[in-house]
Amino acid sequence: MVKEIKIKNVRIGGKNPVVLIAGPCVIESELHVMHHAEKIKKICDKLVIGLIFKSSYDKANRSSAKSYRGPGIDKGLKILEKVKKELGVPILSDVHCRSELSKAKDVLDIIQIPAFLCRQTDFIEEVAKTKRIVNIKKGQFLFPWDVKNIIEKIENAGNKDIIITERGVMFGYNNLVSDFRSLEIMREFGYPIVYDATHSVQLPGGKGCSSGGERRFVEALSRAAAAVGCDGLFLEVHENPNKAPCDGPNMITFEILEKLLKDVKKIDNILG
Repeated sequence: MVKEIKIKNVRIGGKNPVVLIAGPCVIESELHVMHHAEKIKKICDKLVIGLIFKSSYDKANRSSAKSYRGPGIDKGLKILEKVKKELGVPILSDVHCRSELSKAKDVLDIIQIPAFLCRQTDFIEEVAKTKRIVNIKKGQFLFPWDVKNIIEKIENAGNKDIIITERGVMFGYNNLVSDFRSLEIMREFGYPIVYDATHSVQLPGGKGCSSGGERRFVEALSRAAAAVGCDGLFLEVHENPNKAPCDGPNMITFEILEKLLKDVKKIDNILG
């Protein structure tokens, strides 16, 4: 049985319907984030789907030193806190170093361990000690059964509020592939499983100084994950992906999001 985790008014895992984790990849401005959060929440309210809002205050793992990283922790957390207070939605963001945790834990409901840091033991243990819900992004270099070791590190640090997110696995150079057996394998560990459809179509470093992506596959992969039985979908959303400063090629629009969520909800209802 998969554990149910309650985040404010959202329940993920157990026998609950699919939850959405969504937002623009990185914070561009307060106005931009509020606009996106309001639009996504309106879609989720219409479809009666639980929403956890996600955006990054600092994307520290960019391909190039010239890549846009975000406003930084102080300004970024202030913006995320405004979303949380004004819209009443739980907040998730990624944290890249231990020194940020003392500030991040006071705003974030869920602290995300980035895929590239999912084997950093000291960092994982410090995240666990914040007592916030921990979202593990499975590294694209890991097999699904390797995630059990990460879970044990978090549990040993006294935290059992864990979410696991699949985001594809490396398949040759600059390419990822999704093996949906991984959702079933990781579900056996007893924690909610999320499928990150937008990062799963990423082409890491595919443009040389930035990553490429194939957003045309997001809908099909999301429907497949829902059919397998994931507890949540992770979708990065942008009003104009082609002009986004980060992850544009793999983000989807509001229009695609609403259409996709309608399909996912139908599949989820069939599965019961």
